[in-house]
Amino acid sequence: MTNSTSNLYWHQAEVTKEKRQALKGHKSAVIWFTGLSGAGKSTIANALEQRLLQEEKHSYLLDGDNIRLGLNKGLGFSDEDRKENIRRIGEVAKLFVDAGVLVSTAFISPFKEDRQVVRSLLGEHEFIEVYVRCSLEECEKRDPKGLYKKAREGVIPEFTGISSPYEEPNHPELILDSDKEPVENLVEKVIAYLKSNNLI
Repeated sequence: MTNSTSNLYWHQAEVTKEKRQALKGHKSAVIWFTGLSGAGKSTIANALEQRLLQEEKHSYLLDGDNIRLGLNKGLGFSDEDRKENIRRIGEVAKLFVDAGVLVSTAFISPFKEDRQVVRSLLGEHEFIEVYVRCSLEECEKRDPKGLYKKAREGVIPEFTGISSPYEEPNHPELILDSDKEPVENLVEKVIAYLKSNNLI
């Protein structure tokens, strides 16, 4: 049987990533927020996008639930589906980087291997892993969507932190302790990182 991609060839566009970055006046990269459900990934990513808008930087936020309602509709929460979910997000994020945009992603993305796969898709300094660290106890206390309660009751199987593992990053570019500092402080830490690495 013929490989379905055997007759496909990458088309090299005349307008390059570097030209798009020059037009926008800043570099592009993936700011990959990872952490337990309820840790504050989406909250921080949303606040960061507003902050980047104030700085007149081009950014976009890919949020876990939003993507699962569209692009990844139909994927479940088995290990295989979680891997495919992150693989697709990685490819989409890569396109945003090529477009010269700072893209934030807010996904639990529990497995180190999957996050490493996304990192490998991108160039040096283009993948910024941000571990939004928060104790399981605090996440359960917040439980903004009532998911931990359902997981404890057995209504939601394979729930990260309860019945499915979360693998903490070994060497993330940033660690944000969301149960110890306000969102504004955490956002400023991301902005400081982007500036110190000449991304903005």
